[in-house]
Amino acid sequence: MNRCDELALHTEEPGRVTRRFLTPPMRSVHRLITQWMRQLSMSVRVDATGNLVGRRPACDASMFDGGVANQRQPVLIIGSHLDTVPNAGKYDGILGVVLGLAIVELLGERPLPFAIDVIGFSEEEGVRYATPYLGSRGTAGNFDSTWLGLFDSSGISMREAMIAFGLNPGEIDLAAYSPDNVIGFLEPHIEQGPVLERAGLPVGIVSQIVGQSRLVVHFRGEAGHAGTTPMVPRRDALVPAARLVAAVQEIGRRSEGMRATVGQIVVHPNASNVIPAEVYLSLDIRHGSDSIRLSTVDELVRIAASFASDDGVDFGVTRRNHTDAVAVSPSMTSILRTAVSDAGIRPLEMASGAGHDAVVMASRFPMAMLFLRHPGGISHHPDERVDVEDVAVAIDVLEKFVSRLAIEETSV
Repeated sequence: MNRCDELALHTEEPGRVTRRFLTPPMRSVHRLITQWMRQLSMSVRVDATGNLVGRRPACDASMFDGGVANQRQPVLIIGSHLDTVPNAGKYDGILGVVLGLAIVELLGERPLPFAIDVIGFSEEEGVRYATPYLGSRGTAGNFDSTWLGLFDSSGISMREAMIAFGLNPGEIDLAAYSPDNVIGFLEPHIEQGPVLERAGLPVGIVSQIVGQSRLVVHFRGEAGHAGTTPMVPRRDALVPAARLVAAVQEIGRRSEGMRATVGQIVVHPNASNVIPAEVYLSLDIRHGSDSIRLSTVDELVRIAASFASDDGVDFGVTRRNHTDAVAVSPSMTSILRTAVSDAGIRPLEMASGAGHDAVVMASRFPMAMLFLRHPGGISHHPDERVDVEDVAVAIDVLEKFVSRLAIEETSV
């Protein structure tokens, strides 16, 4: 818990926790966590997508070359992300990384038939380049090189940001793990919702990660003087955009399990006495059923185009990112379920409405997730909380998970 407090001090904005992909605070976070990893005798590296990786080697001497663990070792990956949204809490993502280190410390010199890599992913939130999961996509081997040409709000391309951070964009492919070597990926994470608190349980087991679609839509009208331009025929881009915001709320409430949000609005020229000429809206649509989610997205795009036409405004979709619903690994989740029971906790399985690095990792490796109770359920916010007693339970569960996994791997 103290480490989470300490990491929160590394921020782009004094008094607020904001840490975006490959910004200077990420570099200082790397330095600090590297110290903690080396205190545990872990080898440490930073891959070409900016992920910080610490390795606790396996016990089999045949898997070493000159005392350095090589890539032939089977490996269990534990971790989460180090970046944050603007004005974030202390625990989203970061807690999963320090929990991984706590497990390595707890294991001590206990021999295991596999290595443990604790990864602090460089980017998950999609804040700086409006593209999420950059770090885990590097680890999973599905990083799209065209993203290197994306620009942030300061006009810095992703390629430029990587080079400034000391990375080599030409080596991104080398960041990928081979599925043949990875036993699985385990991500501990705060729940970001109220289910565990209502159930009176400190931890829960993720049964599914719902699918999500993120879009940016664009309304383009015509600027004009607010006092001299007649109401008809104005081409006010904000009017159909506002109607779309209301439609997203209405449609989101129509389907059980749907989450539909407009989280960002950008208006140009954004002056009180000027008719808005351009409006950009973000759309975030989530559901456990991919077909329902995608049909809702299509419906909202049709509605938006209709609203724009009504007001003589042009409409387009400037960006679409879709992530399908993700299933967990039955075998990994079964071991996690047993570990929770062994810790004396009723194993509650629950869907995750938020996306996680586990989404991408599951595309290549067996994946399981452990949720920690989140008092108040307020996430992506300074009021984000976790209780120290629940963290202790999580450490106990994770240690039992690793021990049971070791038994199963040894018996294979």
